[in-house]
Amino acid sequence: MVVLRAKCIVAGDSTVGKSALVQTFHSDGSHFPKSYTMTEGVEVCVKSVVIPDTSDTVELVIFDSAGKEIFYDHVKKNWDHPSVVCLVFDLSSEPSFHGCSKWLERIRSQKPEIVLPGVLIGNKLDLEQRRTVTPKFPTEFASSHGLEYFECSAKEQQNVEAPFYYLAQEFYKMYQMKAEAITTLAM
Repeated sequence: MVVLRAKCIVAGDSTVGKSALVQTFHSDGSHFPKSYTMTEGVEVCVKSVVIPDTSDTVELVIFDSAGKEIFYDHVKKNWDHPSVVCLVFDLSSEPSFHGCSKWLERIRSQKPEIVLPGVLIGNKLDLEQRRTVTPKFPTEFASSHGLEYFECSAKEQQNVEAPFYYLAQEFYKMYQMKAEAITTLAM
């Protein structure tokens, strides 16, 4: 049995639902924050994800980062050595989608020599009648930046686990490849 730890940076503009998404995932859907509380800096939680068809686990150490620019210097201090990236935008806010480029650049600058596994999440799928971002543009953005695209609703607990499970599995695959490379070198 192997237990791996992956530092997961969750970033995006303010009010896109990053904290709601993280809290819903962390609580297995039993907790959705009913009132908005602005994140001031970084909130950290840990959730274990069992890798299918193995007895191995990836502990996602999730860094839920503030989206307000005023907190960026503080947030950046907590972003050293990221393992995986999670960008979140609001499907009913085009500016929040466009902000993902900035957040991705900031996170990747922490480890420019390494391609980090990542996801792009369109949140607030429950607000379909207010949607302004069609799937075409985030799908293209994700593809061009080596990310996997997901849509979800933290409020309705719809597809919340899928992006985090994907990140855990991608991190596990990276571990497997490195372990194989070391084994090959040792022979």
